[in-house]
Amino acid sequence: MMNLFRNFDISASALTAERLRMDLISNNIANARTTRTEEGGPYRRQVPIFATVLEDKINAAGQVVRNYAGVKVVGIRNDNRPPQIVYDPSHPDANEAGYVAYPDINVVTEMVDLIGASRAYEANITAFNAAKDMFRAALELGRA
Repeated sequence: MMNLFRNFDISASALTAERLRMDLISNNIANARTTRTEEGGPYRRQVPIFATVLEDKINAAGQVVRNYAGVKVVGIRNDNRPPQIVYDPSHPDANEAGYVAYPDINVVTEMVDLIGASRAYEANITAFNAAKDMFRAALELGRA
């Protein structure tokens, strides 16, 4: 029974992580042309850092058993690629030489990443619903 609830936890942690990933990708796309931020300079692409959550348990023989228990976001980092430098002397953020620093964000790559995150999110919904259906079937067997 406890393993079934762990399935819910694993799927829920993955859903949370993928949702954050989709939010970051959307933010990257929205700021693909942002040349000025509060920190100064162009917007920096953001990417999540995921980590596996492991549960250590001791089995009957006294051995440590590692059980996969989900995924978590351990941080968000700014991409350190240099900005794209474009000659546009009419731009308000152009330097003395007429060049503007734009974020190094490829919108097509971001869209591909967004599709991947969306598919992962959908797969975890399917896994969550499958676990829910198994739980419901187990309850029905208990009634009979």
